[in-house]
Amino acid sequence: MSSRTPKTIAVLLGGPSAEREVSLSSGRECIAALTEAGYEVVAIDAGDDLVARLQEVQPDVVFNALHGRRCEDGVVQGVLEWLRLPYTHSGVMASALAMDKQKTKDIYRAAGLPFAQSVLADKAEVTAGHVMPPPYVVKPFNEGSSVGVYLVHDVANGPPKLADDMPDRLMVEAFAPGRELTTAVLGDRALTVTDIIVDGWYDYDAKYGVGGSKHVVPADIPAPIFDACLDYAQRAHDALGCRGLSRTDFRWDEARGLDGLILLETNTQPGMTPTSLAPEQAAFCGISFPELMTWMVEDASCDR
Repeated sequence: MSSRTPKTIAVLLGGPSAEREVSLSSGRECIAALTEAGYEVVAIDAGDDLVARLQEVQPDVVFNALHGRRCEDGVVQGVLEWLRLPYTHSGVMASALAMDKQKTKDIYRAAGLPFAQSVLADKAEVTAGHVMPPPYVVKPFNEGSSVGVYLVHDVANGPPKLADDMPDRLMVEAFAPGRELTTAVLGDRALTVTDIIVDGWYDYDAKYGVGGSKHVVPADIPAPIFDACLDYAQRAHDALGCRGLSRTDFRWDEARGLDGLILLETNTQPGMTPTSLAPEQAAFCGISFPELMTWMVEDASCDR
């Protein structure tokens, strides 16, 4: 660490989004690791009094362990910029772009990156009839952690029956068959590739439940696919303007070779729970969790 190491770190966790429980879990892990690394840590549950709490604590750095809307979509990042408090992860613009899955695809397209085709449609359209030929996926275009994801199989007799709390505007995306792969990027370094093995759909429970999925690190896949994941993840990170840590998720259809590798999304606030993928990849690369936290604190800044 530098001679001017920040001593007081405010860890933002919880918050008002649908991913509150994931964030609480991430935050607890980060607090423990930052404490082990020698920092004075203050936990702040990001509610309506966020500005007042930050002004009270006056931290040297804000570690953002929030997930979901109003938390990793540029809103909190804008507050931190206004308060001129150095913070971790991506800045306002990159956070907003990456949280909006359709805008993310616009960036992917401009960068020459492959992705699943999709359209935005009103909830009434989605429930009235097939917006595209099955199989396809219906999901909010600005949530994460597989919140509110519906898979419509090719044998479906009709459109999906959506929960009442689904938003009025939805993404309908062509289903991409194949294996679930992911690559974390730490600054200018793509770490490795994880093959996520799960029975059925990689949903919320598979992501965060103990034993919900198996992670093979590094993925046992052909070298050209492995190298392409590293390349695509770094290019996505750079094209979106991400900072610090990000993670890009893929689907790979083995039967199609490199043409079967597509990007699903880029996450600017990857989970830090006991089952999370980015810390697991860092550990494989010889970076302990406290070391990862220290790197992110040292990387923190305003104007990101």
